Amino acid sequence: MNNQENIVILGIESSCDDTSAAVIQNGVIRSNEVAGQAVHKAYGGVVPELASRAHQQNIIPVVDQAIKKAQISRDEISAIAFTRGPGLLGSLLVGTSFAKGFALASGIPLIEINHLQGHVLAHFIKENENDESQPQFPFLCLLVSGGNSQIIIVRDYLDMEVIGQTIDDAAGEAFDKCAKVIGLPYPGGPLIDKLAKEGNPEAFKFSEPKIPGLDYSFSGLKTSFLYFIRDNIKDNPDFVEENKSDICASIQHTIIKVLMAKLKRAAKETGIKEIAVAGGVSANSGLREALQEEAEKREWKLHIPKFDYTTDNAAMIAITGYYKYQKGEFVGQDVAPFARMVINND
Repeated sequence: MNNQENIVILGIESSCDDTSAAVIQNGVIRSNEVAGQAVHKAYGGVVPELASRAHQQNIIPVVDQAIKKAQISRDEISAIAFTRGPGLLGSLLVGTSFAKGFALASGIPLIEINHLQGHVLAHFIKENENDESQPQFPFLCLLVSGGNSQIIIVRDYLDMEVIGQTIDDAAGEAFDKCAKVIGLPYPGGPLIDKLAKEGNPEAFKFSEPKIPGLDYSFSGLKTSFLYFIRDNIKDNPDFVEENKSDICASIQHTIIKVLMAKLKRAAKETGIKEIAVAGGVSANSGLREALQEEAEKREWKLHIPKFDYTTDNAAMIAITGYYKYQKGEFVGQDVAPFARMVINND
């Protein structure tokens, strides 16, 4: 492959409500710019049409800033990598269209990226040339984000197999929906985490889903939480305000217990002790503590990403593009985004 010694990838991420652009040079992060969208808070969740419009406004200045911060010229970019899916179709369309235009105008290859694969490979973003903190293959990755909860065997950079996943709601959705029930603003997950630190995780018990194998389910837990709050408010209208920290600690404890039970089972069944976590929910302090505790107990080698790489970001798209570039995995101008994509390489 020509230009092997100096591979510069521009990454574009626009799957939900964050517009992000990043530059990775030979596996090392040079810039990672993110523009968020506060407009959704008023609606208690992401409004797809508003997200698409905000991406259109943000994408050019964000890309411009990423290139400037990386201190490179546009001519040095080897390829552009973009999120093809999964995500909101309108938002993905903005990133895909921009990437196509940029690739065409610059005469460089176009690389499509599965957003979920990007979350996993965020562990391989190097902070500098001497960074050796990456997981060893094969490793297990617990991917927990707003829309996905999966356990993945990662055999190589581009060789992944999902061995367990949610059959309904994801862990991130459970956090946000339970937060909404008790009147917390969107996004509720980080607020539950904050309040949980002041509460008793054993104060209240919630039903844990009994799903066979390594798959997850959170819809039943969410429903039982809703009924629990409704029934207690009937008896005491101030129940939530009087017990908010304990409620948050208890629901967080339950969600983490469900996540950890399947991960422990997967590690035992596969015999893999190299364990990683990825996705937005991996920023949760309770989950991080539970992982550290189990890692010490079970002699796991644990890999937790930097907070910057847990939520949606273009650095994870660019690093995945870096590995795809080396294999010559490019796409044509007829590529279209997909709202739903699976991670398995069949």
